[in-house]
Amino acid sequence: MKRILVPTDFSTQADNALKVAALIAEKNTAEIYLEHSLDLPGNLTTGDVTRAKPESIYFIKLANQKFEKLLKRDYLAKIDIHEAIGHGEIYDDVQLTVKDKDIDLIVMGSHGTSGFKEMFIGSNAEKVVRTSEIPVLVIKNEHETFDIKDFVFATDFAEECRKPFAQAQKFAKDVGAKIHLLYVNAPNDFKTTEEINNIINKFLKGTGAENYTTNIYCDTTVEKGILGFARSIGAQLIGMSTHGRKGLSHFFNGSISEDLVNHAKMPVITFKI
Repeated sequence: MKRILVPTDFSTQADNALKVAALIAEKNTAEIYLEHSLDLPGNLTTGDVTRAKPESIYFIKLANQKFEKLLKRDYLAKIDIHEAIGHGEIYDDVQLTVKDKDIDLIVMGSHGTSGFKEMFIGSNAEKVVRTSEIPVLVIKNEHETFDIKDFVFATDFAEECRKPFAQAQKFAKDVGAKIHLLYVNAPNDFKTTEEINNIINKFLKGTGAENYTTNIYCDTTVEKGILGFARSIGAQLIGMSTHGRKGLSHFFNGSISEDLVNHAKMPVITFKI
């Protein structure tokens, strides 16, 4: 993990995400790309700063002033920071930066107990989580440290989850965490323990998995099971996979991930199928 992207609107939530990104960067000798998207109406910018209209120049200067103040924070002193101002929507700017700078991880802030409802659902940032080909780490609260020892990766162990699991293993190794693979056995898709163990064993063949546990947890819903298990082992991070619109309709739009982000007191990381 060498390049981390942190989209910022200079809010407290974005600052919380930046602090975590800095902790990860310092541990992995990584660089941070800090990006602010102006998201101006099309008639205010041409995409060329030298030809920008006075109104957009004002917002560019204002962003530069905020960058200057932000970069003086003590927790960034040892980090190699690259700041940039995007002139489009956050979704487009992030996608361009990820490709152009070969970003390994996106770290984003979320607003308190309301989670994705304020920042992600119905917004361009939600598109970042939905379509990102690289992991997206969502931070809700301020963290003085980011010492992840126990990382819960919830999955149904389908074949399509092999890629996200490989990414989750790499992330766990980068942060020095043990990964706890979790299958939540819920009434709407109940399976016997033997059936689940067979699914897990088949999935793990050829993955080269290290430093992990396998777990089956019964609860009334998948989201309650994930939260319940995470609490029971004192985990510091929850991970799961998404796959485009199918993933969002299942995970984000009033279902598993929205509930997780709204109720979990810990960070959540997503991996694209």
